[in-house]
Amino acid sequence: MAKRTANTAWQIPGTLVLCAAFFAQGASAQITKVVEPTGRQLFVNAEPPVTVKLGLGKPRATIYLAAESSFSGRERPAVSIDRDGVEKLVREAAERHHVDPALVRAVIETESNWNPRAYSHKGAGGLMQLIPTTAQRYGAYDVFNPQQNIDAGVKHLKWLLERYNGNLDLALAAYNAGEGAVDRAHGIPAFRETQNYVLKVQNAYFRPGSGRLTDAFINARAIHRDVTPSGRVVFTND
Repeated sequence: MAKRTANTAWQIPGTLVLCAAFFAQGASAQITKVVEPTGRQLFVNAEPPVTVKLGLGKPRATIYLAAESSFSGRERPAVSIDRDGVEKLVREAAERHHVDPALVRAVIETESNWNPRAYSHKGAGGLMQLIPTTAQRYGAYDVFNPQQNIDAGVKHLKWLLERYNGNLDLALAAYNAGEGAVDRAHGIPAFRETQNYVLKVQNAYFRPGSGRLTDAFINARAIHRDVTPSGRVVFTND
């Protein structure tokens, strides 16, 4: 009995020493209860759980893998398509929806410069820079999928051309700023971005070698060369 009492008395100071060490270390250690096979209980200080250590480590950089979530809520695979592949998709979508492929190419050049993973600060993505609501309206649930993006963009472009009775200026302005802004302005809105956008697309569309359909649209800003009955050469943009 005396020996057991001595052992018990020996354990208590040891426990107090361990507790003191624990509080001296602060949050870096904690008291853990250990039960030996004989049934004897010991209280020792242990390192914090591994999860706590990880939480104190240096944050890891985000790594984007081959499949990542797009802003539309769907996973997007790694884009693997060359310029020829995009051109093929443009021709197919343009023929399917009866839109001049040269106009589609001009829009893509201006919007994304042929980058299928382009993403704007306004939330527009892909080759034809579609915002989520427009993309889903035309069935493109992954705007970074070139086929879905081009098909939806051509559908939207055709819808705008029909809405504005073939007026290319207004259709392009609405593609950039929205039809609401065009309707309120009764023309091209007085936004520098929109005005520059309309000019850039039309410059790409009407430039020599664009492949545009001859009589699809008339360039209202183009300079025309006319010869009067007297033989005088006149240049005009009328």
